[in-house]
Amino acid sequence: MTKRKILILVAALAVVAGVVVAQYTPWLYWTFLPKEQIDEIVGEASGETALSTIIDINGYNRDRLSAEYAGPFVETQVILNRLKQYGIAAELVKYPAANELWDGVKGELWEMKPRHQKLASMRDMVPMLASGSQPTDVTADLVWVGRGTPAEIDAAKVEGKIAVTEGSLAAVHNYACNQKGALGVIGIAISRPYFDSLQMPWAGIGGRRGGGGGQRGAAPGQPPAAAAQPPQQPAQPQPKPKFGFQLPVREGDFLKQRLMTNEKITVHAVVESKQEKYNNEDIVALIPGTDPNAGEIIFSAHLFEGFTKFGANDNTSGSATILEVARLLNTCFQEGRLPKPKRTIRFLWGPEIGGTGMWVKANKAIMDKTLCNINMDMVGEWLSKNQAFMCLMRTTFGNAHYINDVMENYYRYVGEGNRERIQNRGDAYKVPLRIVAPFGADEPFWYSIETHYGASDHEVFNDWGVRVPGVMMIAWPDRWYHTSGDLPDKSDATQLKRAAAIGAAGAYTVATADDNMAVKIAGEIASNAARRLGHYLVVGLETLNKATDKTLLDAFKEARGYVEGGMLNEKDTLDSILQLATDKAGVGAYVAQMKKSVEATGAAHLATLQAHMEAMAKKLGAKLVKIEPSELDKKAMKIVPRTTAKMTAEGHQGYQKYLGAVPQDQRLKFPYTGELFTTNELQLLINGKHNVLELKSLLDAQSQRKSTVKGIMNYLQILKLAGLVEF
Repeated sequence: MTKRKILILVAALAVVAGVVVAQYTPWLYWTFLPKEQIDEIVGEASGETALSTIIDINGYNRDRLSAEYAGPFVETQVILNRLKQYGIAAELVKYPAANELWDGVKGELWEMKPRHQKLASMRDMVPMLASGSQPTDVTADLVWVGRGTPAEIDAAKVEGKIAVTEGSLAAVHNYACNQKGALGVIGIAISRPYFDSLQMPWAGIGGRRGGGGGQRGAAPGQPPAAAAQPPQQPAQPQPKPKFGFQLPVREGDFLKQRLMTNEKITVHAVVESKQEKYNNEDIVALIPGTDPNAGEIIFSAHLFEGFTKFGANDNTSGSATILEVARLLNTCFQEGRLPKPKRTIRFLWGPEIGGTGMWVKANKAIMDKTLCNINMDMVGEWLSKNQAFMCLMRTTFGNAHYINDVMENYYRYVGEGNRERIQNRGDAYKVPLRIVAPFGADEPFWYSIETHYGASDHEVFNDWGVRVPGVMMIAWPDRWYHTSGDLPDKSDATQLKRAAAIGAAGAYTVATADDNMAVKIAGEIASNAARRLGHYLVVGLETLNKATDKTLLDAFKEARGYVEGGMLNEKDTLDSILQLATDKAGVGAYVAQMKKSVEATGAAHLATLQAHMEAMAKKLGAKLVKIEPSELDKKAMKIVPRTTAKMTAEGHQGYQKYLGAVPQDQRLKFPYTGELFTTNELQLLINGKHNVLELKSLLDAQSQRKSTVKGIMNYLQILKLAGLVEF
């Protein structure tokens, strides 16, 4: 070989190596939409407009007045007024609430002896009075109970006194007041005091504050009670709540120190509260597409986090941002700056999960033609102030859908373009795609593409009875989450602008998609699939690295399952593209080629796992292992479940009544507790294409805990007894 050829080869290898190790190409930023269209969307998006909506709705922690409960609520009226101002038709839909709502009217806590001073007042800060507190007018001594363990409360002799704790307000109230005769409880708020000693959680002593909202924090994918458990016994009557106050850590620490030196402190507590009747209020607006039969995209954001609890970021920010999406798109359409889409874009605001669920259940026909959901929850955070990332929470494998990759495209565009790279240090624009609000932070867009997490309104759409794939945009962590400190000063106009631009671009891409766009999206899915499958390969390799000679076979099965489950999900995602296609045959042929690409990548990864298993066996001095299907596995490979018409017949959560009707003696024949990590996701994975072993791979690739073949088959039998699936 000549010296010239050697130099050429070395140079070529250097170029290839550079491409391999580079995290991104700093000279290439692309979106599905043409550059001129994305520039219109980014330019029109106004973070300041969204921020002004947040301030109008939630400028401070306020006490909701009685007149609001008759309707409309302040939040509702602000959104309706702005939609009218923007020329967007909207509808207010009310759903009567089943229960009345606790509302605090007055809460005063004064020290009487040895000093005379105010300790807490609802007038100073609404969360100082714990929700559920009942009317009282009492003078009593304080007693310190530390963290509020039963032992500490027993030792403190709390009867006839008011317990002071730095533990859980609700737990101490339950034991000290309901069981040991304390008159009330004072909590020293401990919600993240290490960086904000003034914030207090929105806490309660008699159930959730507010109402009509969802319960965040439950493990995603866990089975509803009717699906997972036998019928429960009627709940026992609970003792009537007494009262609770909160002090921020800075102020509460003075009280704590005095009590710990055994100082006798007498206080006077006055509480007034009442029960209010109310309606759940949903606002629905839409920008109609040019083709009523082409389908819809729906934005959602919960306007209410309960009704007596407030939060600028959670979730006035999401509500303000989908409003800004509606404004900017409508403006661009009306002014002819963007072609009108053929698909309708709908917007829904309401109480978290509960209010969203009511509307979705009442509008099954709309859901049947809705392609996907984009949910915004806590998108206004000032990222650097919260040390947060703007996250995209993908759908689970059970709702595999192109919306994940469409949204990721715009996250990447904004995230990679809004950072200074050393390669661009000599350019006038060191940040090549600078998207910054005039009065917002000038900082990078720290973003993260995440696996699925529920506990917000997108779960209503992802529900088995609805089957509208929903993703969530959310900033996390939020250092003022669910506290009195969740105020507009933690929001940032730049992040609001970016969130609105990403959401609008994603929805507009789907709303305007034709066959050419469908092919373009399918190609990017296949490209992203190679990266995602690479991740599953690494997880599989690490699983094998931890194996012993006795666990090598199980580790090999688990490692292969990650790649196999990932392959199945990527192919299901590619199949969803046909939803956008007019030329089903032409687009379908392209999708088939992309699926072959995924299969080839997966096959290469499986071969790598085989080689790694052999290397590990040699290292461990063990025999090579081979996966041989058991008799149960052979049976499982022949079972391909598919859903019946019952599953979606009644929309959101409608299938629960059929599950609840399965007799207990029949359930007991098919135990699955402890053998099936999530029933909800298994339900979603049933599409008439996957056998039971494939369902196991799809489940296990998504969760730390693994399911068994037997557990899956048993739960499928229960679904069959309910008439929801057939084999």
